[in-house]
Amino acid sequence: MTAQNIQTHDEPTPLGCDPADLAWVESTVKQAGTSFAAGMRILPPMRRFGMYAIYAFCRVVDDIADGSEPMAERKAALDAWHQRIVDLYDHSKTQDSLDRVLLATIHFFSLRQEDFHAVIDGMVMDAENTIVAPDEKTLDLYCDRVASAVGRLSVRIFGDSSDEADKVAYHLGRALQLTNILRDIAEDAARGRLYLPGDLLDRFHVPHDPIKALSAPGLAGVANILSVRALDHFRLAFATMRACRAKAMLPARIMGASYEAVLIALRKRGWSGLALHDRPETSTLNKVFWLTRSYLP
Repeated sequence: MTAQNIQTHDEPTPLGCDPADLAWVESTVKQAGTSFAAGMRILPPMRRFGMYAIYAFCRVVDDIADGSEPMAERKAALDAWHQRIVDLYDHSKTQDSLDRVLLATIHFFSLRQEDFHAVIDGMVMDAENTIVAPDEKTLDLYCDRVASAVGRLSVRIFGDSSDEADKVAYHLGRALQLTNILRDIAEDAARGRLYLPGDLLDRFHVPHDPIKALSAPGLAGVANILSVRALDHFRLAFATMRACRAKAMLPARIMGASYEAVLIALRKRGWSGLALHDRPETSTLNKVFWLTRSYLP
């Protein structure tokens, strides 16, 4: 989006930000091609650009964690982001377009500093140690940091800061992250990672070696159990949304329904052999079906 598209003459801009800064965060979202874009597009400009800023922040720190630099350099870069967040809250100190839009978003929507730090800590978990067969507590902490913490930031931008909205973030974040893990088993294995919990792998006699796990007969059993957990989190998230502001929850419903459609497609595809390398497609009609179903008791 060009500056001319965002601002004409003396019209106020979303979040009161410079058009060039707004254009930067929007372009980051568009270039990423995220499946969350549909949920963001329905938001009014103020909330939409706030979400663009949150997504751009997540994209930047995730790219650091997944980068090819030595681990010490990635850890240092993530530590620097902890300080940048402190500077935003304590001194309103900004360095670039992302900082400036984040600062405005933090002020407009009363976002909590600890949620930003949690996201960074989740990325540190990936950068410091290659995650392989974590215990259940570590996996849940990882899901909370990289997904549910983002949800806690998001629901406030959507327009609901209640305890129930935080519960939606808790369940929906875990549902989305478990779906990501189940979708990306083969891709993660190629990078030396295996996010499936070690106790489940042991129960189904699946080796903790990421590559060897791909051909283990028991892998499907592990994945099926995790997929049921994810479905339970989707169910609880949608049920909790009924206690929240309906309009504020619509973007979360759209994102949740899109991912639930992916999870259902994965369950139909299975987790055996070559199927692991096949990402199932989900149609718009299919996503609309799951969105409609999310409103049912």
